[in-house]
Amino acid sequence: MQKSKDVYLLTGSNIEPRELYLQNAKQQISKQLGNFVKESSVYESEAWGFEADTAFLNQVLLIRSTLNPEELLTKVLEIEKAMGRLRNENGYTSRTIDIDILYYGNEVIKHEKLIIPHPRIGDRNFTLMPLNEIAPGFVHPVFQLTNKDMFDRTSDRGKVWLFEEKHAL
Repeated sequence: MQKSKDVYLLTGSNIEPRELYLQNAKQQISKQLGNFVKESSVYESEAWGFEADTAFLNQVLLIRSTLNPEELLTKVLEIEKAMGRLRNENGYTSRTIDIDILYYGNEVIKHEKLIIPHPRIGDRNFTLMPLNEIAPGFVHPVFQLTNKDMFDRTSDRGKVWLFEEKHAL
């Protein structure tokens, strides 16, 4: 049995019902990947890397998992597919759910289909803001910068704001 690892995941959706997709992803992550330790607030942001009519909702989740990185990726892709995620070879598009593996403990992994830490953590406010909320002092194992340091230094000017859930009256 593999020792459990702290794994940081970023979930995102910009296809309605966005809130429901994030909630369903959390349920599947809990069932298939590991136990929740901490979660950030939900943030809303402009699309990154492409134009979209609907803003993204994003949330960072910290889980404790006994899956190895390859098993984790396989299950993440299965969850995305089961939730209707369609991958586009031509780049970024709107999506029902996106689950990125940000960190797998302090490990550095470079495989053809898996790079951990996520190679664009430091380039994206929509990742750094929720990550900084729950783990400001976590040190990126390659850059040797904390999440807070990366957030303070990022050149990304994309707008990110706390999401306010709409409650029925």
